[in-house]
Amino acid sequence: MTKQTSTPHFLQPHGNIPNNQQLPLLVYQQVFGQSDDLVNQFKETFKQNNWRGSWVNGVFDYHHYHSRSHEVLGVAAGSAVLILGGPAGKEVEVKAGDMLVLPAGTGHCLKSSASGFKVVGAYPVGQENYDICTEKDDPQEKKKSIAQVALPTSDPVFGADGPLLLHWKY
Repeated sequence: MTKQTSTPHFLQPHGNIPNNQQLPLLVYQQVFGQSDDLVNQFKETFKQNNWRGSWVNGVFDYHHYHSRSHEVLGVAAGSAVLILGGPAGKEVEVKAGDMLVLPAGTGHCLKSSASGFKVVGAYPVGQENYDICTEKDDPQEKKKSIAQVALPTSDPVFGADGPLLLHWKY
């Protein structure tokens, strides 16, 4: 595990994607180096740091967000370009070993992928009952839920000393 800082990105609302006005999206590059078993490395590390409800899959190819939970995405295989923040949002290229932490309300969508792209997703303990919101949802209504989502108690990979706790404060 490479101890490094994350890159914060504040995203403005875009159309019906509210994003999060108080907490930045965090992008971590090469949290884990290339490994034969990144799926289990991410799953176990997330679990140890109280990020639960893990799953393994890709990222939906439509713009969506979660209004009841924060989400971590650990890239376990391949590479992809994700659109973050809604249509015409920030494009970020990710590859195996990278990780993103999305605060509640952050739009995300798969633009393109290669080489068997796969992520491990998880949520802070107590937030595993996530919802899937799209541009069809009323952002004003969803902002009320987003404002009530509790901060995680630890960074999903680096625990109590991780960069998330430096960047995420109400």
